[in-house]
Amino acid sequence: MPRLALYTFGVLKSPLADPAPLTREFYDIGEAVYRKISQYPGYLARAEAAGGDRGMLFEADWGAWGEFDVPAWYDKGRTVETTALATTLSLWTDLGPAFEAVYSGLHRDALNRRYDWFERTGHPNYVFWWVPDGAIPTWRDGVSRLEHLHGHGSAPHAFTFHHPFTPQGTPVPRTALQAEV
Repeated sequence: MPRLALYTFGVLKSPLADPAPLTREFYDIGEAVYRKISQYPGYLARAEAAGGDRGMLFEADWGAWGEFDVPAWYDKGRTVETTALATTLSLWTDLGPAFEAVYSGLHRDALNRRYDWFERTGHPNYVFWWVPDGAIPTWRDGVSRLEHLHGHGSAPHAFTFHHPFTPQGTPVPRTALQAEV
């Protein structure tokens, strides 16, 4: 059975290494959100660097998730001191569990504060796509899907909660998704 891949990407207002209160607050909330999300039914896995160091995104070993990559529009730093982004790559069983995890609890609270921490870029900040059972999406997959979504809108290849698709490429009415939650 196909699985759902989710790639998120946001440009932070300050570098990850910045000791300012907002950056610390984002980190503290982010760590709690990751712990909670990983407990949701339907959550399967997320990309984690082998070393787990904050800010070591570009240099990290991501194993089967591939070499770290970012969208072409990201124009901030790429070193530990200058990187100003937050990104995730995860696997889910289906849209319903992902929707519930994103729009409830701690993640919902963090989502409500996103403009405190993130720049408004005019680009999408997340994308979904279906992967075959057993496949691990890569960072490059996520970036290419997000860029495709930005250029072409939702399609079976790259979509959002607002315009989702089944693994077979059939549009899913948004009301059906909300009814699952």
